[in-house]
Amino acid sequence: MKRSFLLATATVTALAIFATGCTATPLGNPDSAPRIDHIHGIAEDPRGDDLFVATHNGIFTLAPDGTISGPIGGHNFDAMGFTVSEDALFASGHPGENTPAELGAPNLGIIRSDDYGNSWSPIALNGTTDFHVLTAGPDGVLYGVPSSQVTLLTSTDEGNTWTERAPLGAADLAATESGVYAAAEEGVLVSTDGGNTFTPVDAAPVLYALEARTDGALLGAGTDGVLWSQDDGGAWQKLESLQGVVQALAVIDERIILVDDRGIVEITTDGATVLSPAQ
Repeated sequence: MKRSFLLATATVTALAIFATGCTATPLGNPDSAPRIDHIHGIAEDPRGDDLFVATHNGIFTLAPDGTISGPIGGHNFDAMGFTVSEDALFASGHPGENTPAELGAPNLGIIRSDDYGNSWSPIALNGTTDFHVLTAGPDGVLYGVPSSQVTLLTSTDEGNTWTERAPLGAADLAATESGVYAAAEEGVLVSTDGGNTFTPVDAAPVLYALEARTDGALLGAGTDGVLWSQDDGGAWQKLESLQGVVQALAVIDERIILVDDRGIVEITTDGATVLSPAQ
């Protein structure tokens, strides 16, 4: 991701790796396809227990038994931004070798799938914009930060039109019923007016990956190598030590899923379980 703010050296390194996935360890059996790397995002498949895994070479699925399949529909575009809203998939990034020209080049803008990734349609900003940060709120509002701008953009009509909001350099976003949160240089910021203004969240650590639990409490990967979580009172607690830089983070029905040097990992109160190991 391109950022306009200046960070401490450790933070710059973490954000750069998180944004590009350049040091990502590939997943999957090296002796069999598919093999995926440069993971940009993880999301729930609304149809069941599988996970969507957005990568440098398409959207894949991860089954509960650790089986990786894909890329879905044979689409090998670079899904730099990815989110699921209801039953619709939204993505942004760059075309792959077999990406239809109608989806846009060199940037995909916003593309949408209504059949769980088997086919995609151009929605907005195709060819011009590359969202490296993209998330959906519980009300269906889409929030994104383009790689070429230090500005939050929002869409209230399923991605068809976008409105510029506050200037914002953010490594990640999380939207809840109470507001939209941003992982920024100075810590976690919150907006309660649709992204027009942001204020700091008191005593928040500096995070580069951010998610919200179903109750609205926040969870994030810190530049200090710690997975942080808010308790019921809003205080931040150390939940887990991370191994390397977190490339993706998701909360799915209270399941905490992340990607770090171990591979795709589920974090519970009993510890960490590797769902798909790095190779």
